[in-house]
Amino acid sequence: MSKPAIREIILARRRSVSAADYAEWGRVIQDTFIALPEYEAAGSIALYHAVRGEVPTDRVMTDALAAGKKVFFPAVEGQGLVFREICTLGEFAPGGFGIPQPHADCSSMEPVDIDLLVVPGVGFDLAGQRIGYGKGYYDRVLHRLESSGRLIAFCFEFQLLDSIKADHHDVIMDRIITEQRVVTPVLLK
Repeated sequence: MSKPAIREIILARRRSVSAADYAEWGRVIQDTFIALPEYEAAGSIALYHAVRGEVPTDRVMTDALAAGKKVFFPAVEGQGLVFREICTLGEFAPGGFGIPQPHADCSSMEPVDIDLLVVPGVGFDLAGQRIGYGKGYYDRVLHRLESSGRLIAFCFEFQLLDSIKADHHDVIMDRIITEQRVVTPVLLK
């Protein structure tokens, strides 16, 4: 099946998730992440602002800020992403594609210097392949972090497929967390 067809099916399914399931599944995924030793050890994390039915990240953000971790969110600049630090919820402004992003005056950090990066996506497979929204923002900025153990995807179980045909430019995840399991992909060679 083509990537556009997969996107269409998964996005339709995401729109049909009940509010109760969304809240419960999102809580389970975030609590699983917070319980990881890698999260405990991380001094800095990058999250995304959940839109259009993406797995929420609000619990992680609240926990990380309370624990004194540096928390970064992406901001679109031209054809790329920069990761800006936030300290409070009030530091978001309307950004590209209607996604809230940190204000331009928030300090930034290179992705290679952030301990853990939580990456959104439309679909993933058991080998860590990711289907994004087709714009390539994450792919362009995160390629040099592949196989670093720092790229973690949040998705609902129905977004996790056995196999997808990825393109060479697609970023591969090191770990995928759903409401049912944690997958540590082994790349298929």
